[in-house]
Amino acid sequence: MRCRVMGVLNVTPDSFSDGGRHLDHASARTAGLALHAAGADIVDVGGESTRPGAARVPEAVEAARVLPVIHALAAAGMAVSVDTTRAAIAAAAIDAGAVMVNDVSGGRQDPAMHRTVAAADGVDYVLGHWRAPSAVMDQHARYDDVVDEVATELRLQVDRACAAGIDKERIVVDPGLGFAKELDHNWALLAALPTIGELGLRTMVGASRKRFLASLPGDAAGAVRPPGERDAATVATTVWAALHGAWAVRVHAVRPSVDALAVVGRLLDAGERP
Repeated sequence: MRCRVMGVLNVTPDSFSDGGRHLDHASARTAGLALHAAGADIVDVGGESTRPGAARVPEAVEAARVLPVIHALAAAGMAVSVDTTRAAIAAAAIDAGAVMVNDVSGGRQDPAMHRTVAAADGVDYVLGHWRAPSAVMDQHARYDDVVDEVATELRLQVDRACAAGIDKERIVVDPGLGFAKELDHNWALLAALPTIGELGLRTMVGASRKRFLASLPGDAAGAVRPPGERDAATVATTVWAALHGAWAVRVHAVRPSVDALAVVGRLLDAGERP
């Protein structure tokens, strides 16, 4: 199964990597078209930052940011996802043409989310692992066994989503790298992707430019790479995810991951096992 690439399009002033770059709708549309041209299978439009420590924005502000962009990109023939934890935004985005809802909270932020997605025939749902809002999530990064606990908590939310009427075939699980996770937790979850796959659902990995890639072996002590210098490390996570069965990766820089996946696919087709 080919690993898909979801391109990140944040229309926010404060996202950790690209905040403020696409605040006007024309710029956002152009950026979305560029992501598609670079090979993104899906463009994920978000209007509220979920970086650690971020405060919530009013629903009306989020709607004004994302809905015109989703409408324009969908009208251009692109597959568009909405990155939101609000059921009302998800419903409006679907009306505007979104074919996927990417909910980092997995339905825990808004109790109406699962019912809303269930009522939207043909719309897929990315269900993320999440414990608390961005402003306080770092306080909830406490685990005895992060892999087992994340898998268990994802399974619980999947059961709730199915009970609300969402078919399992429409659900994609995301282990929530960076969300209520300390650095070592993220590495452990990446190493254990097959365990997440044992849930029997498609898996998406969102490692792109995140904090745990800011300092790597060989870096000077205390060195922290800014987000824009984490793309090579992100590509490595893309390759790892693809080799371990991920259905999709969510990335800021699309072309490098598309190229890496093309190489992986060619080698696997040739019978090689890296």
